[in-house]
Parts: sequence; structure tokens; C-alpha cells
Amino acid sequence: MSEKARILVVDDTAANVRLLEQVLLLAGYEVVTAASGEEGLAKVVFARPDLVLLDVVMPEMSGYEVCRALRANPATALLPVVMVTALDPETERVKGIEAGADDFLSKPINQPELLARVRSLLRIRALHRKIEDQAAQLAEWNAKLEQRVTEQMEQLERLARLKRFLSPKVAEMIVAGQLDDPLATRRKEVTIMFVDLRGFTAFSENAAPEDVLAVLREYHATIGHLVGKYDGTIEHFAGDGVMLIFNDPQPLEDPAYAAVAMAVELRDEVDKLARGWTKLGYNLGCGIGIAQGFATIGTIGFPGRQDYGVVGAVNNLAARLCAGAESGSVLVSKRVHARVEGRVKAEPVGALTLKGFQSPVPAFNILSLKHEEELADGR
Repeated sequence: MSEKARILVVDDTAANVRLLEQVLLLAGYEVVTAASGEEGLAKVVFARPDLVLLDVVMPEMSGYEVCRALRANPATALLPVVMVTALDPETERVKGIEAGADDFLSKPINQPELLARVRSLLRIRALHRKIEDQAAQLAEWNAKLEQRVTEQMEQLERLARLKRFLSPKVAEMIVAGQLDDPLATRRKEVTIMFVDLRGFTAFSENAAPEDVLAVLREYHATIGHLVGKYDGTIEHFAGDGVMLIFNDPQPLEDPAYAAVAMAVELRDEVDKLARGWTKLGYNLGCGIGIAQGFATIGTIGFPGRQDYGVVGAVNNLAARLCAGAESGSVLVSKRVHARVEGRVKAEPVGALTLKGFQSPVPAFNILSLKHEEELADGR
């Protein structure tokens, strides 16, 4: 053992105590003594010995009673106990084993035998201590593991909530602490896009429900692919109407251009789908409106049913532009156009009278993105 082993000697005869104490001290052990069984039990609690040398015959409380008390206590159940007696060895040995003693010595004490038995039991005690330490460490690891599992389950639950309205990549970044929490209310400048299918109402009233769902699946799948490509966030689906946010919760260097670039590609992809729908007799197209401005962002709803929401005039403007866009048009606000001007081909559509706005609103229709060679030539 790295430190001196501590041995408790319990005997009501002072001469026996001194003899054992002297032998053990000379052998390099630390010795604690007690003159009765009751005192011995008290010393076990405070001195925390590695081994007990216990006299059998003592007044009031015998060595057997002390041994049984030690074994009944989980804290001392494995504490090595050597019974020492001058009585008949064979009879007392059986009683000692029944009481829970680990070994037995007869008086007068044979010093070499005493030291040999002490060393042997201390080795066993060292193994017990090692097992106890390992068990304690294992219990600590289990507690940490349970805590980690609980935390991971909470993270998975939160991730599942976030994935309802965010792309998996963005949701995982938020859970990892790499992005702001979208559940926290904040005010931020964002670009809002509304997308709507033209002719959908008439189509849904006349087509079979299975055909309506098939069209929506193709349409939504296209939006889902592009929103991940351009790092947007879907605020909500409402049948054929979809609202998207750029610059929250994932910050973007140029959210207006990201929204416009996605809108142009989405319009072209929906045009391809529309050609296939036309062959089936469905006359559908895509109208898009985009606006940029400050909004309040956070969760809306009630416990058990909450959604990611954006509140502000920019929402209404994007929605009204979308409502006014013809099939194949991408109408953007003046602010959005100012952010992307020079990188797109656009045409002014004049000041539009939009529901909910007192004054006419200037708007532009995005025709296409400029190619790299056009940008290089300044065209």
C-alpha cells in the first residue's frame, strides 16, 4: 500500500494492547487502540482502520458481538477482522468464523505468524479497496452517462421540433450552438418570399384528390430542394402557398440575392413541371413575391403546438406582391431591387395598388440573373 496501513487493536487488557502495538509499530504500521468493544466500534467509524485485531473475551461486549456488528454494517462488511483469544482454539475458531471473522490467532501471540496473517489480510483489503474505488468510479460514470443520455434525448426532441420548419443542416447547427436559437424572440432584417401556384384553386376543385396531392408533392419537393441550396427557411406551407425567410435563423451575407436567385430557379423548375401538368390537362403556373425589411421573429402558438413565425409589414408586402404576380413573374420590392440591381435583368412594373397599403408600391419583375460574362462586361 502507498500509505501506512492502519490497524485497530481492541483488547481490555492493557498489557496485551501494548505488546501488539509495539510489534505492529516496529513492522511499520500505524496503530489505533481501544479498551472495549463499544470503544472499538466507535474507533472504526472515526479512524477508518484497514484491519482489526479483536480480543474475544471482553466485558459488556464480546469480540464476537463486535464482529457481528461490523459485518452487519455495509460500510465495514468487508473490513478484515482477526480474532485473538487464549481459549480453546478449535472451539473459538468455529465461533469466530460464524461471527464473520477472517482469521484467528491464539494467545500467547506468535509474532511472525501475526505479521504474516496481517500482511495477507492487508493484501486482500487492498484488493477490496480497489474494487470499491472501481465500483464508485463506475457509479459516477453511470450517473454521467445517464445525464448525457438525458441531455441528448432533450437535444433530439428539440432537434425534431426545429426540423419541422428548418432544414436539417440549420437545425443541427442550432442544436450544436453554432446559430442563434430560433425559438427566442428577436427583431431582425430579413428577406421574405411568397410562392403561389396560379390556377390551383380551379384545378383543385375539378381534379381528383390523388392528382392534387401528386402535383403538390412535385411542387413542394422542388421548393424543398432549392430552399436547402439557397439557405432559406420555410416559415409555413399552406396548400400551394409557401412562405420562406432568408437571413434567419441562418445569417446570410446577401439574403436579397439568395432569395431572388432561388426565385428565378424555382420559376424555371416549376415551368418544367407545368409542361408535364399541361399534358395531363392541368393549367398551372408559379407567381412569386419578394420583399425585404425588419420583422419580429420567434415562436407563435400555444404549449404543444408552436410554430416559427415572422411578424411585420415586410410579410404583408411580400404576400401582396405574390398575389399580384402573374404566372411566371417574380415581383420584388424597391428595396430588394436596389440590393440586387446590376446582377439581374429586371423591368419596372410601375407603382402597384396593393391591398393593405395606402399608397401605391413600386415593384420590379425579375426576368433573369445575369451571367458571369455579362457582369464582367458591365452589361
